[in-house]
Amino acid sequence: MHSSPLTALCPAATEVCTPVPYPHPDTRQYPQPCLRSKGRSVRGLALSFTLPGDVRSSFIGRTVIAAALDAHGLSPHVWPATHAAAELIAVTARMSPHKDLYVSLRHRDDALRLLVWDQHPRHREPGTATLCETRRRRALWLLAAVVDDWGGEWGVCDASLPRGGIKAWVSLPR
Repeated sequence: MHSSPLTALCPAATEVCTPVPYPHPDTRQYPQPCLRSKGRSVRGLALSFTLPGDVRSSFIGRTVIAAALDAHGLSPHVWPATHAAAELIAVTARMSPHKDLYVSLRHRDDALRLLVWDQHPRHREPGTATLCETRRRRALWLLAAVVDDWGGEWGVCDASLPRGGIKAWVSLPR
């Protein structure tokens, strides 16, 4: 398997990351996550987890989110939610290589909300900040198409202090 170096999407990042090659896992030989709902919660689905800042983490995120949605009786949301999660995780991993990503999935008030937070620093130069935001939004073109097709909304904004970073979110109606 050939692995090519990945450059960060951010124009200010100078680091080039070469992923460690490994064969694509045959998912049939590994146990699949099995999440069991503890009955219908009044609060609904609430799932949070942290992933490493690596583009391969999108596979893990998709798998966990699909299992959680199935366990909570939200199977119709598996396709759009897993596509949205994979796109958000892959792009945020490219924006902040080697830094942890926080993923949150919530279902309340007949809407599914997905949030991915990364530790991307705020740029001081306005030109660099604009270019960085433009690259992030362009990289999320497939996410925009899926969310639009399902009648949802998505966005990217600065995370609140003290942690900072960037939050990307998706809201899909039921």
